[in-house]
Amino acid sequence: MSENQPSRAKAQTMKPETAAKKLGILLSAAPAEFQEGVVSRDELAALQADPPEWLRTLRAEGPHPRGVVAAKLGVSNSGLARGGVTDPLTTAEIKALLAAPPAWLVQERATQAAVRAEKARIADRDRERAARAAEQD
Repeated sequence: MSENQPSRAKAQTMKPETAAKKLGILLSAAPAEFQEGVVSRDELAALQADPPEWLRTLRAEGPHPRGVVAAKLGVSNSGLARGGVTDPLTTAEIKALLAAPPAWLVQERATQAAVRAEKARIADRDRERAARAAEQD
């Protein structure tokens, strides 16, 4: 390419694993063409803005990746591991766990609530300290 020709910007792409993570889906449950290709940022934005049927179905019914399962159950990823949940779960399986929570889920949800409460307490404390420091200046 000569110096006088404008350079074309190469579209940024990502691996299917990265795109699946950003979409909140389990890669192994996605269609083969999604799993085997690369995804540009524009394609990812289009999938997020107007998801095709396969993506809507995956998001609604699962199977879901660990992070999504943990969020839907209201626990941490570590809490899932402590509870023995190692495989992806479907929405129906998640609803069944929430309808009749086993002891581990009750404990992990309580732990997560305590962690959130402690984070809120620390944030309040830090705001109060910052306000006192601002008043002294």
